[in-house]
Amino acid sequence: MHGEFKVPGGKLVVVDLDVVDGRIADFRLAGDFFLEPDEALAAIDAGITGLPADADAKVYAAAVAAALPEGATMLGFSAESVATAIRRALKKATSWNDYEWQLLHPGPLSPLMHLALDQVLAEEVGEGRRKPTLRIWEWNEPAVVIGSFQSVKNEVDPENAAKYGFEVVRRISGGGAMFMDAGAVVTYSLYAPGELVQGMSFADSYAFFDEWVIVALKSLGIDASYQPLNDITSPTGKIGGAAQKRLGNGAVLHHVTMSYDMDGDKMVQVLRIGREKMSDKGTKSANKRVDPLRSQSGRPRAEIIERMIGTFRGLHGLQDAEITPAEYAAAERLVADKFGTEEWLYRVP
Repeated sequence: MHGEFKVPGGKLVVVDLDVVDGRIADFRLAGDFFLEPDEALAAIDAGITGLPADADAKVYAAAVAAALPEGATMLGFSAESVATAIRRALKKATSWNDYEWQLLHPGPLSPLMHLALDQVLAEEVGEGRRKPTLRIWEWNEPAVVIGSFQSVKNEVDPENAAKYGFEVVRRISGGGAMFMDAGAVVTYSLYAPGELVQGMSFADSYAFFDEWVIVALKSLGIDASYQPLNDITSPTGKIGGAAQKRLGNGAVLHHVTMSYDMDGDKMVQVLRIGREKMSDKGTKSANKRVDPLRSQSGRPRAEIIERMIGTFRGLHGLQDAEITPAEYAAAERLVADKFGTEEWLYRVP
């Protein structure tokens, strides 16, 4: 059995193995990574050989770590990446091209509908009723989208939010607040089976899900890169951030907001935490910390989105699709019963 995993921003990890009586046999690790000392490679092979073929990825990663000689150095890969390659060899982890990806890019929707659709579409993928999906957001109403565990009063200045017409809403994923002025950001969601990131650490999965968009931005002349844990950045400033939610049915929701034309001065009036970040950095203006896509590329927002779609299509395949009436109806019910309620918004006051 053969498995491969390209570490986002790192090296290729390749494993070959047999399974005899339910256990891994004749395990062999290879790749273009760096590993010192030389004998560490044989030690990893010996550490994995004999383990159950139905073990969790954590077991394999722990075995790799335990097998390493004292003072060993792994560059360009990790114990978790070896575990992912093993799971792929055993057909228990998957890759992008194992799926038929669909694209959803409807017209403008309200912030609450976007959040409700994230839950509905992730659940549909997890239940197998929808194929893995990339969705591009469009909206014409400004909003502040706070993370699942953030405090409303700590994050948002209600008077300035009302002054500038920003609705405050709460999403199901963790992370920080998203300042989403109408037409001024680029936001996308990925709804994927959990098997796609089987064996990866959370940090590795963020980089894995965002690697394609880094490729797209670089093709536009933007010097973009991934910065752990969840940022897309450039030498001249942060571009955007990601958040994830793992659902009980096995689906993964991964969504990203990138600044296209950020009004940093307005942002620090609406977001309280923005002021604190600026003072911490000794920076008077947020414009010096958030570097929009427009300033780096000089291209219209729609053109950047089209390049992103084209890049994903070229790398992983992508078929145009539509949100079904049933999915819209389910999202509308969630707006009424959950996302649009004060109980949900102020669950962390």
